[in-house]
Amino acid sequence: MLKRIVIIGVTTGFTLSMNAQESKKVFHDDSIKPVHKYLPDITVVGRNSRSDYQQLPEIVGTSIYAGKKNALIVLDNVQGNVVTNTMRQVLAKVPGIHIWESDPSGIQIGIAARGLSPNRSWEFNIRQNGYDIAADPYGYPEAYYNPQLQAVQRIEVVRGQGSLQYGPQFGGLVNYILRNGSEINKKLEFETQQTVGSKALFNSYNAIGGRSGKWHYYSFFDHRNGDGWRNSSRYFTNAAFGTVTYYFTPKLSLTAEVMRSHIRSQQAGGLTDTQLKTDPQQSLRSRNWFDITWTTPALVLNYNLSETAKWNTKLFATIGNRNSVGFLQSITTNDSINSVTGTYNNRVVNIDQYRNYGMESRIITDYSLGRMKNTLSGGIRLYTGTTWRRADGKGTTGTEYDITVIGDYPRDIEFRSDNAAVFVENIFRITDKLLLVPGIRYESLEGAASGRNGYTSGGSAIMLQNITRRRSFLLAGIGAEYHVTRTTELYANFSQAYRPIQFANLQAPPTTDVVDNDLEDSKGYNIDLGYRGKIKDYLQFDISGYYLQYNNRIGTVTVAGSPSYRLITNVGNSTSKGLELYAEFNAFRAFSKKKQADIIVFGSYGYTDAVYASNHKDAATKGKRLENAPKNIFRGGLTAGYKKIIITTQLSHVGEAYSDANNTVLPTANGNNGLIPAYTILDLTATVKLSKGLNIKTGINNLTDEVYFTRRAGGYPGPGALPADGRTFFVSLGARL
Repeated sequence: MLKRIVIIGVTTGFTLSMNAQESKKVFHDDSIKPVHKYLPDITVVGRNSRSDYQQLPEIVGTSIYAGKKNALIVLDNVQGNVVTNTMRQVLAKVPGIHIWESDPSGIQIGIAARGLSPNRSWEFNIRQNGYDIAADPYGYPEAYYNPQLQAVQRIEVVRGQGSLQYGPQFGGLVNYILRNGSEINKKLEFETQQTVGSKALFNSYNAIGGRSGKWHYYSFFDHRNGDGWRNSSRYFTNAAFGTVTYYFTPKLSLTAEVMRSHIRSQQAGGLTDTQLKTDPQQSLRSRNWFDITWTTPALVLNYNLSETAKWNTKLFATIGNRNSVGFLQSITTNDSINSVTGTYNNRVVNIDQYRNYGMESRIITDYSLGRMKNTLSGGIRLYTGTTWRRADGKGTTGTEYDITVIGDYPRDIEFRSDNAAVFVENIFRITDKLLLVPGIRYESLEGAASGRNGYTSGGSAIMLQNITRRRSFLLAGIGAEYHVTRTTELYANFSQAYRPIQFANLQAPPTTDVVDNDLEDSKGYNIDLGYRGKIKDYLQFDISGYYLQYNNRIGTVTVAGSPSYRLITNVGNSTSKGLELYAEFNAFRAFSKKKQADIIVFGSYGYTDAVYASNHKDAATKGKRLENAPKNIFRGGLTAGYKKIIITTQLSHVGEAYSDANNTVLPTANGNNGLIPAYTILDLTATVKLSKGLNIKTGINNLTDEVYFTRRAGGYPGPGALPADGRTFFVSLGARL
């Protein structure tokens, strides 16, 4: 009897579906686009390919990506500094991605697209292995934890229509797929990567994995520490991950996995523009600290009902603690010894605890309609999350990390969110070339807040407005693909999206703000239209335009009266439209039949025209550009490879942006508002494969030592302008045994 196997070259872009005898004699080049694609039973990282960018297949597991703007980034092939999560290098080929580079440790990743805010990636649905890892994807979607990229096998990025499958987001989906050793076929394999670099950087990644009988396991431990490029920016991270899979039968498996991460970083604080120009490495805050502990356990059941039907169920949790302590006054206020007390002033302590639990179950199956084979995918989701926030505590007068509080916390609040959702998507293969992909998602959502929001001057407790928001609604969308040739296609999609009312919008500051009783979720839609594909084995491209409508944006307006007050309400709409262009050309493959060398030129460009609509309630911002939305983002580079040596140089240019909705140009005295100037960065990396299991990597970030900054902050980790890193380097030695 012939055993049927599926092999997918995730990093080379080829898919083979064959029996065991056929597998010995059939090979598909990575320029061939398969007609039908499925998630592999075994994920094979294409180590012989130098490409780090691929288009996601039409179907991955129980998810449909046909007709959607998407990208697959393969970390093994990324020529950049993954040790400190340098996302401008990792996502260089994903056009239009805006990145905040204010954290030299790489702990806090901030990315966005299409004029949205990069603040801890909160406009994206951030996932790990397909499940949520943000603080609360509904009420507080900030991604305080991001996996170490040393431990990531690939990153899936989906724009627009991802909202039908994954829920609340306008930016799309970012899914980090961790290494799980799925390619290991022996009982024990060991992998290590040891890195040193500038400012006492040290990183140690060590992993073991294996397969024995019906069992498969993989585990890693990653440690990183350094002094940081700026003064007062020490940090460390420790992360451990373990996964065990048991195959009851070839069709049925159960996986148990858990990630435990602990990070602590010293926050160097912001600077005024003058201070930044004088010495961008200086810090006027040495007592500010940030500490995060994150645990993400999950159980995953996979069952292949047949060759064309799959069922996947995930039970997952996020158990996180976010602690911060520091002196939070404007950067124009010195944090110095008090002449009266002889000590520093007391710091402020804020603590969040997140306890979130969820379940997602999905099924996908092929079925015939006439002579065409169609594909149906559907699923349900149940989620409950609780955030306990204690804020504005009176901390110690010390300098190191210490969250001891004198007295109690003025603010002691509990937030809750509950969600149930169901979605259905279908691929209708109208002809051999034309696919239509309609879908709907029904959401039921509740958010609530209660607790103490401070004290009056007389010492009486100010109880938070007991606000509960219950609502349900339907999202719809449709995508399409038309295969112009065997390897190129036109694609288009329209998809509704929403952003729920955030916890912060249910928590009006005492005595100053009022929450609008008619506050509504932000809603809108994404439209994409593009042409993508490959030409033979030397050119791949994706050229598209988009339109993003973001209605009922939530903000604050001042209401006249006696006295006047600030109203948290839906302030109006915004519109973003633009282009996202990507191309990669392998000159050596185009002009030579020899395959031992590569000369790859790539470029990605994003143009964004993002403005507040004319019906905005705040007249001062009508027609103004959205804050943190540069019009032009270009990243390009050259990779030259010969036999076992690869060298890459990459240029990143980001245009100017405003830091506030009023489009303030001249910097304020405290550095909180003002123009964020354009900047251009040059990076250089090299890899030498000494043998099959031994490699050396090295690189220089910001080769020209450009002085620049990407954001201004009014609170943590500022306030003020936050300088990005100057010139740094790293050297890494890796081995696989």
